[in-house]
Amino acid sequence: MKTLEIPKDGLEGLKQNWKSDIISGFLVFLLALPLSLGIAKASQFPAAMGVLTAMIGGIFVSFFAGSRLTIKGPAAGLITICAGAVTELGGGDTGWHLALGVIVVAAAIQILFGFLKFGTLSDFFPHSAVHGMLAAIGLIIFSKQIHVLLGIDPATLKGLEPIELYELIPHSIANADPRVMLVGIVSLVIIFGMPLIKSKIVKSIPAPMVVLVVTIPMALIMDFKHTEPAFDLVKIGNFWSEVRFNADFSAIGNPIFWKYVFMFLFVNSLESLLTVKAIDGLDPWKRASNPNKDLVAVGMGNALSGLLGGLPMISEVARSSANVNFGGRTRWANFFHGFFLLVAMLLFIPVIEMIPNSALAALLIAVGYRLASPNEFFKTYKVGAEQLVIFVVTILVTVATDLLIGIGSGILAKFFFHILNGAPFKGLFKPRYEFVESNDEYTISISDAAIFSNLIGFKKMFARIKPGKKVILNFTDARIVDHTFMEELHHFEEEYQHTGGSVSILGFDHFEFFSGHPLAARKAGKGNKFEIQLNTRQVALRKFAQLNDYAFNPMKVRTALKYKDFPIASGNKIQYEENFMEKYSEVGKISISDITLTQVGRPETSDTQITVVQINEMDVRIPDFALEPEGISTKLSEIFSGKDLDFHEHPEFSKKYYLRGLAENEIRAFFSGKVVSFLESHEAIHIEAHKNRLLFYRRLDLLEPIEIESLEKFAEEFAQQIQS
Repeated sequence: MKTLEIPKDGLEGLKQNWKSDIISGFLVFLLALPLSLGIAKASQFPAAMGVLTAMIGGIFVSFFAGSRLTIKGPAAGLITICAGAVTELGGGDTGWHLALGVIVVAAAIQILFGFLKFGTLSDFFPHSAVHGMLAAIGLIIFSKQIHVLLGIDPATLKGLEPIELYELIPHSIANADPRVMLVGIVSLVIIFGMPLIKSKIVKSIPAPMVVLVVTIPMALIMDFKHTEPAFDLVKIGNFWSEVRFNADFSAIGNPIFWKYVFMFLFVNSLESLLTVKAIDGLDPWKRASNPNKDLVAVGMGNALSGLLGGLPMISEVARSSANVNFGGRTRWANFFHGFFLLVAMLLFIPVIEMIPNSALAALLIAVGYRLASPNEFFKTYKVGAEQLVIFVVTILVTVATDLLIGIGSGILAKFFFHILNGAPFKGLFKPRYEFVESNDEYTISISDAAIFSNLIGFKKMFARIKPGKKVILNFTDARIVDHTFMEELHHFEEEYQHTGGSVSILGFDHFEFFSGHPLAARKAGKGNKFEIQLNTRQVALRKFAQLNDYAFNPMKVRTALKYKDFPIASGNKIQYEENFMEKYSEVGKISISDITLTQVGRPETSDTQITVVQINEMDVRIPDFALEPEGISTKLSEIFSGKDLDFHEHPEFSKKYYLRGLAENEIRAFFSGKVVSFLESHEAIHIEAHKNRLLFYRRLDLLEPIEIESLEKFAEEFAQQIQS
């Protein structure tokens, strides 16, 4: 409902969107404060320096960033590098100051890379290897923080490798501090339990803030300050006196110094660029970020943070996606998140020092779990068995050695599989294609390999294509197309269709897919060796389709722009649908499908499957609106999402439904007495309208065939009412 006008930038954007951005900035601040403290402590930096980093990322970097909705701050993915740099450069304050010098030098190179337009180099790294690196970081985080959660002195863990830390877990459990462990366990229950609660109100509350609200009183009641060692509580000290020129460059001639310069540069830049790309996909207005400008801005923030004592920052994915879901519209949301952190450090340091470190350890354990959860392994396997091998190789080598060697091993494994599956050496790095342009059409014939290592060249080719034309991509002469390229092709297809053009893909009929995933790697062969096996639900749906004259396709397919800008997509990513049924009726084209909503506004990312009915190709004008059953959650959302359009002459309808939309006069005219009477006489259903298309769903869940039949009947009758 907010897509009709793209938010302005700069001061005009502040005047236009200050309310939305302040609210989102405040909610992100609640999320960022405990995470920033925990990340800093785990990185062997003073805890408050994590908050300093996020403050700089918000108040300073937001003015120079090339992206609108990303939140800049310290990231869990850099914990391993930060802690390693501090330890190998001397440990304690000495290691911290020398690590700051490393950060500043890396930041200077990062700024140079941005000016040289190196932002596109992130495309060189295969997704499975990058995800493997992040999963390895998650395992390393867990190996350290589980001991802190149990109340073990962190000083006794210094210098131990991840495998040694895992071996030490039974000993730490046997020597755990019961009261400290209780705080940690309660924190874990909150973090992992809140996403299981279906209430919209609960889902809108940041779990890390609930952890603090619960555990600070627990620590006060048990008098941690006087009965527990100092390392069990956060220590800020005289923070503002510590904010000064802290970087030490005296180790610049040491090879270890430069080892960490390149590790910071690589992981920091890669994570930040990947986040910018991901958040662009979630932006309700589909604004394209400038990755090179953003790289310069992050480099500037890292330089200032490193000079003053802070950690390296990135465009952080969990906080950035939360910003989208909380309604942030412009870069001012990032600014306000930093501003509220500044206020906290000015006024609330005594409160912050009441936070138990075991609570922060629980937050980091949750972050580590999300990076390396069993679901990550399963999702990778669904893309292809070879992707899982690359993923696992990257994890094992990273945990056993370091990040650079780990990601390098993943890239080598990827090359091995490509060569094994027929990729010619001449096509590994240079794309081979024939590009033909006519008045209204492009024909692109791709040869040899379309893979991660030559993706940059293909992206330059895609950039040459003018909007609004027909694009034919022919893969008949290709020998292998990998998952990374298919992801980029899918992204190009969605963006190009958004400009009014069309994309046709030819030549995959005789390819062997490596899995049943729609974006799986594939190679030239006799055909797809993966056959569709229907589950119990799909068998029932196929029977329903046959009885009601629907064409039925059980395969998971891309939705492209089908659900774009419907209110249901606000704060959710709808990338695929499955169990698709379609037919034409007197009211228009009716389609029924199961879609997966991926909630992107919380660090506890959750998926919800839902059955929807859509009607389009109707000969009637419909204003954009969203209609849903009235409830407590709608009352709260009215505060943030606009007013409920009530009808004084229809009090029963106004009590039953929450109606919103921008074109109020058109909506009121549309909901005539006949339409309102129909809705009053039926069970309350979610109805959304966008560009003369109607979307119906009963609840956020899958429907059985008998329920689908009822929803379909309701949708047809509603369409008949508005057409008459």
